[in-house]
Amino acid sequence: MPDLLIELFSEEIPARMQARAAEDLKQRVTDGLVEAGLTYAGAAAFSTPRRLTLAIEGMLAGSPARREERKGPRVDAPEKAIQGFLRGAGLTAEDLEQRDTPKGAVYFAVIEKPGRPAAGIVAEVLETTIRNFPWPKSMRWGSGSLRWVRPLHSILCILTDENGSATVPLTLEGLTAGDSTEGHRFMAPGRFPVTSFEDYEAKLKRAHVMLNPAERADHIWADATNLAFAAGLEVVEDKGLLAEVAGLVEWPVTLMGRIDDAFLDLPPEVLQASMREHQKFFSVRNPASGRIERFITVANRETADQGATILAGNQRVLSARLADAKFFWDNDLRIARSDMGIWLQALENVTFHNKLGSQGERIRRISALARELAPMVGADADQAGLAAELAKADLSSEMVYEFPELQGLMGRYYIEAAGHPSEIAAVSQDHYSPLGPSDDVPTAPLSVAVALADKLDTLTGFWAIDEKPTGSKDPFALRRAALGVVRLVLTQDLELGLLDLIEAHLKSVLEAHASATRASDGTVAVAQAPVELPDGRQVDPRTQDLLAFIHDRLKVYLRDQGIRHDIIDACIAMEGNDDLNLLVKRARALNDVLATEDGENLLQGFKRANNILSQAEEKDGVEYSYGADIKFAEDDSERALFAALDAAKASIDPALAAQDFPAAMAAMADLRAPIDAFFENVQVNTDNQTVRRNRLNLLSQIRSTCSSVADLTRVEG
Repeated sequence: MPDLLIELFSEEIPARMQARAAEDLKQRVTDGLVEAGLTYAGAAAFSTPRRLTLAIEGMLAGSPARREERKGPRVDAPEKAIQGFLRGAGLTAEDLEQRDTPKGAVYFAVIEKPGRPAAGIVAEVLETTIRNFPWPKSMRWGSGSLRWVRPLHSILCILTDENGSATVPLTLEGLTAGDSTEGHRFMAPGRFPVTSFEDYEAKLKRAHVMLNPAERADHIWADATNLAFAAGLEVVEDKGLLAEVAGLVEWPVTLMGRIDDAFLDLPPEVLQASMREHQKFFSVRNPASGRIERFITVANRETADQGATILAGNQRVLSARLADAKFFWDNDLRIARSDMGIWLQALENVTFHNKLGSQGERIRRISALARELAPMVGADADQAGLAAELAKADLSSEMVYEFPELQGLMGRYYIEAAGHPSEIAAVSQDHYSPLGPSDDVPTAPLSVAVALADKLDTLTGFWAIDEKPTGSKDPFALRRAALGVVRLVLTQDLELGLLDLIEAHLKSVLEAHASATRASDGTVAVAQAPVELPDGRQVDPRTQDLLAFIHDRLKVYLRDQGIRHDIIDACIAMEGNDDLNLLVKRARALNDVLATEDGENLLQGFKRANNILSQAEEKDGVEYSYGADIKFAEDDSERALFAALDAAKASIDPALAAQDFPAAMAAMADLRAPIDAFFENVQVNTDNQTVRRNRLNLLSQIRSTCSSVADLTRVEG
């Protein structure tokens, strides 16, 4: 069984595209081979800046012969149908067989497909893969029509077995597949032949090419940490940068350089951002002071002067970059210490959204909402309002303009420089969080108030103008904002009535920004006809829709914690579902009860009672909810159920009032045994109509008692 080695050698492939391209090569080639009948034992793909490589082990030497039988039209079918079947099968009329079937005589075609050698199949699959490769961006060069991410120079494609290696015959746009490759561009120029993957990988390493990107990354990190450790320093971990740098070099040579003393007092985040974005340098930190004092760069070659010239050039370029950063920092500090109002005024002219006004208008909305939320989260209203006003001021700063990823963080420095307390300054950095399901959640009351206000304003504003996520499209990150609301509320154990908050804020958006929300067709976003909720409240339908959207994010969040959607739906159906904290406590308690045998059996008993009751109500045209009377009970199990329901209600009502959902669920679960006994010993639809009605009313009491805890009709099972 031969092994297959493919290498596509080109000019430098962008680092961000390499990993995906290697996987695409592997998937497309292996899928094509298997579809053609060539199975294999294993496959691995690799990438360097100048090559994509695929190694396949244990492949069949040829595709097996196949016999395919196709059923065609009836013998008396129209001639066009018969001719179409012949063309599809690639046969002539003489090749068809007539067979009798229950539907009459039918044509059958037996197609014999002989096996093919692996080389021919590989050539076809590889040509198709190259011509249709899914690069994010590609180019043409020369006079050919072939497109590749960068000019493709050569194709290596060999099959190796116990008899040796052979080149797969393939010519593509003037490129003929061969058995040779090139080493490092500068340290080992020139081509050399290979006979197998092991030979290929070993010769590449001798030619100063590390084929495996994971090996290059490990080598870079090990050398970088050793260099830093020898100087009493530590490398700031950055996995994204490490993966990118590993895609920039074929033979990594790690060097450590110094940062000019004039820049050491810059905030460490500024140094990191500047070195990472512009130079692809790792930051090296002094663990004692926390300052960034040196940098690690990765060269693509060894030099006679041990990298001194490379380092000198990098340090000159870095100093120029950091001089710009220092200018931005000093200028921003001067403004922050004198009058941050300059930045806030500038935001009045920055459009947040053409239908929602400027950033300045949005900041005022967030500030007002933060003041309202502050008492609910244990923060001072005036401080929350001030923190919200200042939180986005750094968006006007030169540093954030140059490094947008530093928004919030720079605001913390500037607000502290302006003389404000650290608690208010921290809000600038914290209020953007959480940005994702694993991001840290703010805990300081001021930060929580402003973070909630920021996310609720975003959601309410876009709902007001009907800019909601659709399918996989979410250009304004509204799903992330809703998940942020969920995590903030649950992490801080907050009791918030979201409906009232959203409804009030929606009205303020519509009233204060009617002119800004003017749509392209000349209409203005206005309040819509209210809908009535089960508790009698009337709200704008957009408020109800936004709460449902937040509930959907809550379902996703709780599903990852092992709580099923139907259990959450059973709790969402209850009154007070806009208090997410209350809702989750109810859902977790119900989830715990239904995980027990009593809870599972109670659910079956409830569904049985509800089904019998619903069928009877539909049949009789009445509602059995007028209360059962124990004097009509005929069986001890019936009387025991009366007593159990009274006892359960006496426990459930105060437990629900105290929001003690585990106690309420436990009291509900205690009904399992008496309900089971009732159905085992009693016939509900008896001939005695008085007893029947009484028993149906008793079932109604089961339904109402259990439904006071959760809507069990929505739970599957």
